[in-house]
Amino acid sequence: MPLDHYVTLGRSGLRVSPFCLGAMTFGTEWGFGSDEKDSAEVLAAYLDKGGNFIDTANVYTKGHSEKIIGDNLGRLPAKRSRAVIATKFFGTMRVGDPNAGGAGRKAIFQSCEDSLRRLQTDYIDLYWMHCYDKFTPIEETMRALEDLVAAGKVRYLGFSDTPAWKCAEAQMWARLRGWAPLAALQVEYSLLERTVEGELIPMARHFGLGVTPWSPLKFGILSGKFTRANKKAAHNSKRGDWVTGSLNDHAYDVVDLLLKTAKQTKASPAQVALAWLQAQPGVTSTIIGARTLAQLEDNVKALEVKLTKDQLKALSELTTPTLDFPAAFISRAGNFSSGGATINGEHFDPTPMAPKDDSDRY
Repeated sequence: MPLDHYVTLGRSGLRVSPFCLGAMTFGTEWGFGSDEKDSAEVLAAYLDKGGNFIDTANVYTKGHSEKIIGDNLGRLPAKRSRAVIATKFFGTMRVGDPNAGGAGRKAIFQSCEDSLRRLQTDYIDLYWMHCYDKFTPIEETMRALEDLVAAGKVRYLGFSDTPAWKCAEAQMWARLRGWAPLAALQVEYSLLERTVEGELIPMARHFGLGVTPWSPLKFGILSGKFTRANKKAAHNSKRGDWVTGSLNDHAYDVVDLLLKTAKQTKASPAQVALAWLQAQPGVTSTIIGARTLAQLEDNVKALEVKLTKDQLKALSELTTPTLDFPAAFISRAGNFSSGGATINGEHFDPTPMAPKDDSDRY
């Protein structure tokens, strides 16, 4: 599947590429990333391949990421109209100002205006709430976002890094009031971070939210460059604790399996990790980050990788997460409720707790 084989984002009519270009690395203000020239080359290469989905945030590289996108895309009408630009609000850009960040009406409106200015456009295709704001009623957030949609400044809405119960509440407010609903969910999801499968992914599938995973390579760990034989490399990474804090024996086991599978499929470990993720239920468009053209080329080729059922199973079994209650209980509930029956193609073995026949019950 090439980049220009588009998919609809959740229960919406917005067509996006199966891989979204993450722009968190546009700019070097955080001590890593790409300068303006390299960022422009990566963006141009992605667009030339048919990609149309770019993800950034107001706070990425202190606003420079949005500025780079604006300089190379937003101010050019022909390119702008073909692109799906997603950015985020929530993060503060003015330290000490309590209303500069979060998800209150004042912060949302100001953040939107600032992003539009940096992006050099008069509308945002997809506007994400970057994180759950415990200080703001969700109905205030949703009404403010509805007003931006009604004003034509925002086209679609999404939540990132927000609990499933709060996403559900927001979606129900939208349905109740006839406001613009959420179209997408952005969460960390990879072979090394699968706890979203407990609540967030099922919630997204139920409400028709397209899932766009971030950090699909777990800060580069799943690229295969950090191995047991090369442990010192992790300490030289510019991402510091993000890498070293996630490396343990289990992570190395996963990297070992990726290297083995990559050899079998004649692909890179990163391509295998991305192919596994793209095959997961609910995933619409995986966010890939690329500091160089070589990284972009390697990641995009993951769309051509076809893993066998056995390879998918091996990767899934090795990385099976321990989910919060009642996930495990519910997974066994079929036998409890429908033992001995087959429903929607799924058969449930009888439970010894149930009567064997009519004569065996009171």
